[in-house]
This record gives sequence, structure tokens and C-alpha cells, in this order.
Amino acid sequence: MSPPYLRVRISGPITTSSWTPESGTVESVEHRLLVRDVFRIVFFLPYDHFDIAAGVSHALDTYVRAVEGRSSALSEYSCCWWEAFKLGERGWTLIRDTLRPKERTFFEDYPKHEARSAEKEGAHPYFTLYGERESGYCFDYRARLPFRETPPDYVSVLSVTLPTECVEEWGPGFVREWVLDMASRLPFASGHAGLALDVAHVSIEGLAALRPLMTRHPGFDLRNANIRDFMGTRVDGVHWLNFLGPPVLSGLGGVAGLRTRLQSPTTTVQELVGERAIVTLGPQPEVGDLELGQVLPEYRELARLLEPWLEPFEPTDDEEEALRHWWRRFLD
Repeated sequence: MSPPYLRVRISGPITTSSWTPESGTVESVEHRLLVRDVFRIVFFLPYDHFDIAAGVSHALDTYVRAVEGRSSALSEYSCCWWEAFKLGERGWTLIRDTLRPKERTFFEDYPKHEARSAEKEGAHPYFTLYGERESGYCFDYRARLPFRETPPDYVSVLSVTLPTECVEEWGPGFVREWVLDMASRLPFASGHAGLALDVAHVSIEGLAALRPLMTRHPGFDLRNANIRDFMGTRVDGVHWLNFLGPPVLSGLGGVAGLRTRLQSPTTTVQELVGERAIVTLGPQPEVGDLELGQVLPEYRELARLLEPWLEPFEPTDDEEEALRHWWRRFLD
């Protein structure tokens, strides 16, 4: 049992729209959680679905075993082009079939008039398992489109979340070993795990209540990784658990080079199979508190070391300066 972590639950209105031939477009407003604290795990995999399906299947089995018996953990699913449905036998059949590809297909092999249907034909497989709304549970896998000559930055992405309460219940030592098991068969270029804020599909910059958290607690991750990140072999920031593979790890001098250059007494570097490693920043995940002088020095040390490989900041809104400050929170 670990000590309690900071809770973040910010509610507000979300406008949704629906369309029918009879009524046309109808908008409705509902009050729900806009921001929730979670424990997030993400892996960036520079491989096609055919090459990583077995590893993703193992990661899914690891997840399902961990949440077994929790009624709110496995509630709905979507698979490829299917909408979200209640999870049952049919859903599991679709997901398991997705994770057993029978042959390698390439996007270029589809006739032009069928190219837009490649997702439905399984060329770009993905699926999501949802927990009950606002529960904090999610298992999301999105494979990249399999080109014969893949653009260099295209990756497949596996993203998993758990409610922060699981870390408290299981303890950080168990959680770390569980994440390692999930990663054990994934040929990742990079990955991470740590405390995060799950932000609903509304403008981050428009949430005034979120800005103080961004500036006060640097250990919270804000980004929801997805296939559109085009991460390549770059690194998505610094977190409690940091998974490094080629070519970043070799560029840092391998495991030996990392151990030499990381001096924080609470940082550990563990070598993994396949020329990969995990860097653990402290015995448990932290969000820090700048108002109390908790600046997370081990996070800053790793960020300075990884700076040449970090994903570049790309502003997308009017609050560029605030986001830039958060993006470089461990560097400036």
C-alpha cells in the first residue's frame, strides 16, 4: 500500500451533437468530468501490426489479469471501424481476431477506390477497451498503416490508463513490475509510465482550472498519445518510468553510459532484452509541488540528458507560451 496521491477531478459542461434524417443536427450539453488523475502507460512501436500483434496480445492479457474482478474496468469496446458497444463475447472475438493477423498486407496494394476502406479491411487495425465513464480505465491500441516503404516517423501506439487508486492499492513496486511485464514482448523505440491528467476532448487551454496544475505540479503528464503523434524514435518527455530503445539508448552510450551520466541517488537504470532499458526516477511516481520546493531534480537531470531526443514543441493554439512553458518545465 503506497501513500495517497494528489486527486484531480474537474467537472464542467461538454457539448455533443447528433444527427438524424428526421431532426437534423441536435446539440446537447451534459455535465461531466473534464479532467481526471490517472496512471498512464504508453509505448511507441516503430513496427507494423503483423510484427507486434503477439506482443500487444501479451500486454492485453497482462492488463486483463490485473483488473479482473473490477466491474468498472471492462465495460465497452470499439474495434477498427466499429462504434463503441457493450463488451461481451462478440467484442472479445473481434479483438482476439484482430490480434491474430493471418497475412501481411500493405496499404499500397489496395486499389485506389478501396484505399479509404483499408481500416475496415484490417490494414490499419486498432481497438479500445473502455472502463465505465470517468472510471480511469482504458486500453487503446492503434497500429500504423503498413506501407511498403514506411515514412520514418510513423509508429504504432499502445496507451493504457488505470485509476490512480490502483497504484495506491497495489503499491509502486508491484506496479513497476507489472508495467515491465506488459513491456516484455513489445519492441518499443520509447515508452513511459507515470501519473497523468486525462483531459476530455475539450480545449486544454480553455480550462482555467487546469493552468495552476500545469505550473505547480510538473510530474503530471498532460498529453494523450495517439497515432497522429508520428513520434518515430523521439522521446515523449520525462516520467516516473522511462523506456528507451534504439537508437536513443545507443546514442546515450547504452546502459553503462546512462548509469555514468545519471547521478541522482534515487534513479535506477535496468537493462532489458533487445538493447533496451528502463530508467526509474525514484521509488514511486511523483507529481512534485513547486510551491513547496518539490522540483523533482531527478526528472530534470534526465530531461537535460534526453533533450536532443525529446519530441519538439509544436504550438497549435493561442496559448502557445503557457504550453511551451509546460513542455520545457524540466529544462528551463
